[in-house]
Amino acid sequence: MKTKQLILITILMVSLFSCNNDDSDYELVTVATPEFVSKTEFRKMVDIDEPEPIIKAGKIYAYDDYIFINDVNKGVHIIDNTDPEHPKAIKFITIPGNEDISIKNNYLYADSATDLVVFNISDVNNISFVDRLKDVFEIYDYRFPIEATAADYGDYNRETDIIVGWSVKQELREKMPDDILVDFALNDVARAGAESNVGTGGSLARFQIVDNHLYTVGSYSMSIFNIQNLNNPTHETTQYAGWNIETMFAADNYLYLGSTNGMYIYDLVNPSEPGYVSEFTHWEGCDPVVVDGDYAYLTLRGGNACGQLESVLEVIDISDKSNPTLAERYTLENPYGLGIKQNMLFVCDGTAGLKLFNRNTPTDLSLIKTIENVQATDVIPLENKLLMIGDNTLYQYKYLENNISFLSSFILK
Repeated sequence: MKTKQLILITILMVSLFSCNNDDSDYELVTVATPEFVSKTEFRKMVDIDEPEPIIKAGKIYAYDDYIFINDVNKGVHIIDNTDPEHPKAIKFITIPGNEDISIKNNYLYADSATDLVVFNISDVNNISFVDRLKDVFEIYDYRFPIEATAADYGDYNRETDIIVGWSVKQELREKMPDDILVDFALNDVARAGAESNVGTGGSLARFQIVDNHLYTVGSYSMSIFNIQNLNNPTHETTQYAGWNIETMFAADNYLYLGSTNGMYIYDLVNPSEPGYVSEFTHWEGCDPVVVDGDYAYLTLRGGNACGQLESVLEVIDISDKSNPTLAERYTLENPYGLGIKQNMLFVCDGTAGLKLFNRNTPTDLSLIKTIENVQATDVIPLENKLLMIGDNTLYQYKYLENNISFLSSFILK
């Protein structure tokens, strides 16, 4: 029986190609098919759980004596860091579709695919779900797979369903112009008073709290939320932000957006409507950005889907916000996140480790130390210690004069 079926399939394939003498009209295409659930079911998945192994570490966030680590698209792990030499996992908040968080006065704000969810964490042993703002994010991070050139959406309905992943396979299809395939993939993605205590995120963050507003960025848009009433935030507006935005950093009443082709600067003269000031354009590449005074520091990582070949650290003069200019460039190997503490610049250079640069001047940097044999992805320079994450491991270091010393490592697997 199997032999007969094989013969029949062979005949059909031969017939298919015999109808067209030029078989170059067909090609193997990498097709992505979305895996989805209804929004109703998706929104029931939020839960407060006991600690569990992390699958894929993402963003890192520090608040009081706790460290929050995103498990990409799954939720947030809470680490008790009262004793930095012996950190302890204590809770896991299940938040499907999560990538970023921000915290103010014990209220945690997180993305959950298209929604913003709010939790009260004043008692980490009794965390409560507070609120959900539905469909406030136009673009969320179940992005079209990089390796795919076409999609088969089947019964998926973007109004009623949420994509929770993608399956990818190859199919034999009639050739289409390259620009049509690329446009199809990209266009689908695009459819898609009292003293306050605010936490600190890394340079890869897309959430920033400034006073009574939460600012969030997606690939092309910025969503602004009024959080004056912490347990009942309101979505004020969503505006175009730029092209392929990946990160956001807030400093001195400005927002600095890192994109794959540059850095955008917005002022907060009107907190409800950030005003475009200027942009700095560079070769296409993945780039987080941090700012100190009149200078911005950003990394561009080469050898990846961002399009950049060279890996560098750029120093940008932003003394004139309307005209940012390149001040200096330094060659790196595989950079990701970075952070500043006084005259020290910490750069996560991927598999090349954590690099410490002394800022002799804002533009004159000297490499004084490399922490090797670690995978460095992002850092948070706190007042008394440095946090670093990479390869599902949380590292902590104590500051020394022009150096750091190891405190602990916490494997998240």
